Amino acid sequence: MNGIIDLTKENIQQVVDASMQQLVVLAFWSPSEPASLAVLEQLAQEQARGFLLAKVNCDTEMEIAGYFRIQALPTLMLLQQGQPIDALMAPMSGEMISAVLDKHVKPLWQHQLAQAMAMLQADDASLLPQAQMLLKSAQAAHPCDEISLALADVYLQLQDASAAQTLLATVGLAGQDGYYANLMAKLNLAKESADSPEIRSLEAAFEQTPDDIIVRQALAKAYHQVHRDEEALALLFEQLRRDLNVGDGSLKKTFMEIITALGQGSSIANQYRRKLYSLLY
Repeated sequence: MNGIIDLTKENIQQVVDASMQQLVVLAFWSPSEPASLAVLEQLAQEQARGFLLAKVNCDTEMEIAGYFRIQALPTLMLLQQGQPIDALMAPMSGEMISAVLDKHVKPLWQHQLAQAMAMLQADDASLLPQAQMLLKSAQAAHPCDEISLALADVYLQLQDASAAQTLLATVGLAGQDGYYANLMAKLNLAKESADSPEIRSLEAAFEQTPDDIIVRQALAKAYHQVHRDEEALALLFEQLRRDLNVGDGSLKKTFMEIITALGQGSSIANQYRRKLYSLLY
């Protein structure tokens, strides 16, 4: 069983059976008790950590409330292996709820990391954006090498070597394990494949004629084709900040096409979109 359910006499045995495999939080509440509604909202947010929340409406399930000898609302009871292992009774605060859950449930960032790693192991490219979102959330809450490595893995699979390299550069000596070595090998291969003879030729031409708009545009497009998008946008923006309509607007058109291709979720695209807006307004 997963998620949030309403506990009744009909499904109580299923909930007890579920507690043999996962933590179950029984939340005893009443529609007439505003404090118990606030507790349910808090638990619904915390539930993302990965426990089964079973709500017990004591107005309609008085027999269940009586069986558990509930004397105050709201009351929380934690079940594991079919047995109560902890409880919390009113009055209670959000901090108290989090504290009692912290004793028995992994922090949210650990749960998010575990979910993301499972997605990576599934070897399904369609899951990568969701894994990226989970890892970014986990990293914001608890920056650490373990999350950085997993997020770098996602970026490498999304062919964003630049973002992966930035993350891997932050990994300390303690985190440079076999996983790190594997990702560094993948990064080096990605960088080699992104440095084609065509790009080296265009880079040489650009070095000789940095004011040649056609060469600059061709180099930016070549960078984009091998997912060196930050370099591509930086190259174009350097010229656009001098003349927004250079090349009859063709550079601006290429600039916007790359941003659009990267999508709304790209931090690089958002960064350079803001830079362009600063020139426009």
